[in-house]
Amino acid sequence: QVQLVESGGGLVQPGGSLRLSCAASGFPFSSYWMYWVRQAPGKGLEWVSSINIRDFTSYRDSVKGRFTISRDNAKNTLYLQMNSLKSEDTAVYYCAIDSDGATRGRGTQVTVSS
Repeated sequence: QVQLVESGGGLVQPGGSLRLSCAASGFPFSSYWMYWVRQAPGKGLEWVSSINIRDFTSYRDSVKGRFTISRDNAKNTLYLQMNSLKSEDTAVYYCAIDSDGATRGRGTQVTVSS
């Protein structure tokens, strides 16, 4: 079955950086579009970024120029490099195999605070 395990979250000051990872198994990773979604406190899930099987990427406007999604098909791993973090980026971040996050991992907490 599909397994997605996120890691790399933590507490960081505004302007700082984090790199999230997602270890995937149970499906042909290289054949799937992959997504990062997030859920801020008291809010619903929102799409953050996606990458297709040809490494074409897309981002929500609020993270463009700051976040970079990438994948390593040899390692079945998805990444999200997050730079210039802001307090509004505070959320639980999930990797998912669908854009609405219906099939996602347990998430990793990212807290941006001074």
